[in-house]
Amino acid sequence: MNPNNPSDIAILGMGTALPAHRVAQPEITGLIAASLHDRPDLARFAKRIFRSCGVETRYTVEPSYLGPLEECRYIPSGEQSDIPTTRERMDTYQREALPLAIQAAEEAMRDAQISPEAITHLITVSCTGQYLPGLDVQLIQQMGLSARVNRLPLIFQGCAAGLKAIQMARDVVQGAPSSQVLIVCVELCTLHFQPVQDREALFAASFFGDAASASIVGMPEIGHRDYLSLGTGYSVLLPDSTADMTWKVADYGYDLYLSPRIPKLLGVHLEEELGLLLNNEAPPELWAIHPGGRGIVDSVQEVMHLRPEQTKYSRDILRDYGNLSSNTILFVLQAMREDMKMREELSTKGVAMAFGPGLTAELMKFTYVPAVTSVMEEQDHVLL
Repeated sequence: MNPNNPSDIAILGMGTALPAHRVAQPEITGLIAASLHDRPDLARFAKRIFRSCGVETRYTVEPSYLGPLEECRYIPSGEQSDIPTTRERMDTYQREALPLAIQAAEEAMRDAQISPEAITHLITVSCTGQYLPGLDVQLIQQMGLSARVNRLPLIFQGCAAGLKAIQMARDVVQGAPSSQVLIVCVELCTLHFQPVQDREALFAASFFGDAASASIVGMPEIGHRDYLSLGTGYSVLLPDSTADMTWKVADYGYDLYLSPRIPKLLGVHLEEELGLLLNNEAPPELWAIHPGGRGIVDSVQEVMHLRPEQTKYSRDILRDYGNLSSNTILFVLQAMREDMKMREELSTKGVAMAFGPGLTAELMKFTYVPAVTSVMEEQDHVLL
């Protein structure tokens, strides 16, 4: 705990991990189009959607996406009957999730300069796989965390869950200032690709990818550098939007529905919600927007009158990795922090936001802080 500023709670370290298989968007587009050889209208629509969604590359734990169509059971052609069942997909998730989770968590702990035995709370996040004993138990056993770590699994909450976990961790540390909270998100979205039957299915298939991320939330000490001080925030259910984003367990993976109305709904409601969050403060310089799709970033940029460079981090993550569900906001925050560090920026205020089923908007203020090196310098740093 930092005695000079007991109110300061921060992301002290961050880590990310990607699967070994990198897929260029034209490769996936080719597989989808080939699988729709008997539906030329849908194949043309697929090519248009995949070109315009803002994604150039994605990562997957499933190597068959890199091969010919006849070897990819997730995108079958014709009457192919050996589509992976939900059980098979969950078996793959259980096998592939842990190594990515450990890689991200170890990177976050190195970044925060914290040892495994110092972790007091573990929040595990995922909406793309479930099993028990779960990822939380495996991380404790594999990483040498205390068997008495307070475990808080946060499952099946969609893309907003990464930022929800950060806000939960902030509240934990606020109530128990000596806490050190490890958050680990793992999403293997590509395990849930389905045979394409309609246009709506193509939206989801066009931009999701696999990844893991981790962060350490606690009190910054003198000597901590380049951390994100966490301010106030909240979660809100947007009106008349319950059916616009759904995620359900089905026989062949999870079924996702994303309404084309989502960017418009966010445009209608976000300005008021962000006004409540900022509470008459001037708009901040930094905007960490969950890139759930290019249209979502476009909508936030338009309604908040942002400059292109303020949405660059979100667009870059979408382009290079796709939508990584709950991981995505941490990828954006990490890219932002690294850029601020490289440019040797001073303390700078920001807003983070992520969106999920409900329709849920998770909103939070934060401040990039380059370093705390002395009591005097710490007293001068910009607080939320």
